[in-house]
This record gives sequence, structure tokens and C-alpha cells, in this order.
Amino acid sequence: MDFKARISVFGGRQVTNKTYENALELGRLLGKDGYLVYNGGGSGVMEAVSKGVDQSGGTCVGILKGSSLDEMNPYVHIPLATNLGITRNALLAYNCDVAVAISGQYGTLSEISYVLQLKKPIVGFKSWDIGNMYNVKTIKGIMQYIERNI
Repeated sequence: MDFKARISVFGGRQVTNKTYENALELGRLLGKDGYLVYNGGGSGVMEAVSKGVDQSGGTCVGILKGSSLDEMNPYVHIPLATNLGITRNALLAYNCDVAVAISGQYGTLSEISYVLQLKKPIVGFKSWDIGNMYNVKTIKGIMQYIERNI
């Protein structure tokens, strides 16, 4: 398979309907544009992005915390059960060309930190406001940032 680039998407498990819809739209665009998408494979932002990727015919890799597929959302195409708990967040940072953070709490913050340590480009949407992370106000802004940084 030939992918345009690898994109990791970070975000919270507990999200508003609006955040879910935004993440779903992002997933659709990423899948349609030929990106290989990584996320944590769970609920919330991860599920919405996975579902959007699935709906657009793309491929989504879920890097799971546990040793089974029990926590995986039904839209992940390639599950990786790591049994690493939250330390799997580093794997999401290592396996991307560009990262995206949507909303999220401390798990998302740790993923952002790994990406910044690796000096990879990262864009935030209604997420943490942290130095060296570019923040945008629209899903279109995320896609423009990705295009400029791959």
C-alpha cells in the first residue's frame, strides 16, 4: 500500500457531540486523501477519527493500551495490542510524520509532549495551548497544516 504520510491523531475519550463530529470529519478527510492514520483505538476522538477513516475507505491503525482487543472501537483496521498501558503513547508519536491533537486531557498532553520531544510537527484543535504546537480553529486548518508539513 502506498500512503501519502503517517498521521497520528490524539484526543480524549469523553467528548461532546460537536467534538465527535469534528473528529469524524477529520477522519473522513484523512482517509480520502490517502493518509495512514494512527490513534489509540479507543472511544471518543479515537473512535470518531477511526469511523471517518473507515467511511472514506482509508486505513486506521489502533495502538491499544491492553493485551486484548476488548477496548478497540469497531472501526480500527489494524489493531496493535501492546499491553503497555499509557506508555503506548510514545508509539503514537514515533509512528507519525505529523500529529494532530483534538481536545483531550493528560493522556493527550503526554502524546503532545512526546511529539515535541521528537521535534515533529503537531497541530492542535480545541486542545492544549502549548509552545511549539500550532493551533487552528477549523478542520480545514488541520488539513492545510498537514499538507504544509509532510
